[in-house]
Amino acid sequence: MGLIRRSLMASCCVILISGIVGAAEVSVSSVEELRRAVAEAKPGTTILIAPGEYEGGHHFRGLKGEPDAPIVIRGADAGNPPVFKGRNNAFQFSEIAHVEIRDLVLTGATENGLNIDDGGDLANPSHHLALRNLVVRDVGPGGNHDGIKLSGIVDFVVEDCLLERWGAGGSGIDMVGCHRGVIQNSTFRHNEGEGSNGVQAKGGTSEVAIRHCRFENAGERAINLGGSTGLQFFRPKPQGYEGKDLLVEDCVFLGSSSPMAFVGVDGAIVRHNTIYAPKRWAFRILQETKAPGFVPSRNGRFTDNLIAYRSDEMTIPINIGPDTAPETFTVARNAWYCIDDPQRPIPRLSIPQTDAVHLVDPPFRDAARGDLRPRPDAPPRPFGAREANAPAN
Repeated sequence: MGLIRRSLMASCCVILISGIVGAAEVSVSSVEELRRAVAEAKPGTTILIAPGEYEGGHHFRGLKGEPDAPIVIRGADAGNPPVFKGRNNAFQFSEIAHVEIRDLVLTGATENGLNIDDGGDLANPSHHLALRNLVVRDVGPGGNHDGIKLSGIVDFVVEDCLLERWGAGGSGIDMVGCHRGVIQNSTFRHNEGEGSNGVQAKGGTSEVAIRHCRFENAGERAINLGGSTGLQFFRPKPQGYEGKDLLVEDCVFLGSSSPMAFVGVDGAIVRHNTIYAPKRWAFRILQETKAPGFVPSRNGRFTDNLIAYRSDEMTIPINIGPDTAPETFTVARNAWYCIDDPQRPIPRLSIPQTDAVHLVDPPFRDAARGDLRPRPDAPPRPFGAREANAPAN
């Protein structure tokens, strides 16, 4: 309950920064006007960007609103958002506070679509950030390039976003040393066999909830709970884990070698998710950062999920690497369904599993088209994603 309550508090805290009555509005329709408006923005300013196509490559530093007067940068027409194309980062924001960015399309960046950081001051994170209704696509294409890169961010929300085709070695959203955040109601879509992660939470990231999201072939590991980070990049200094107190719930996963991996994590909950056709494993327990003082990957909970798998793909349900603590993991109340052999028994796991359920006919609406919601006539079920999302356009 503590993790859930803190996550909700973080979400509400950020949501409150938008919608201030009487705030100043500035309309812009060119890159020059946008840069001038950002340079002159004060707490309470809303910058409205007209529809159209704009060049990317903008770096803004020190943009700071106040708790009751955020600075908002948004498309003037959410139904016809402005498109920022090309350059290294479409946008980079450093050393910011109480900022909301929304209703934009970012495409064709060669490094990261959107890069938000603490300016390298690891002791003073950027904070109170909201990202809403963004489309970020076609980043890279090769190398470690991310759709959204967050480094040193505290109290944040990412919601109603679409991430497509980030760098082949990157992530849809990559978090390094981020804390008290929520990622929700978003879709992550990549090409099969490409991209490292849909979401990655590493570098000391803690108290982050990922909920009601959809992952379609979203990298080798659709969600990386932890990861591998150079010690100099941890925010704050290394605490002995890559990630801690992380939550994944009510998400839908299609494809990926592994929908999620617990990697150097000290506590993570994965519950009430629907996993369809994983290519190799249901999940992994790994240790990649082995510096002195780091705990083995431990205290994970994988419960109340629905896993639909093919017998010729997921031949080993769980991959456990060396230097981990699998005995500290809880696996319980998961439902298993073999797509190509429904009578196949529940898979035997290499760690204890309790109260597993054998399914022979999960009531998906249209699994062939990726609609894994229960049929309207299906009785309530205690496992899988609650209110699973429909395929995105």
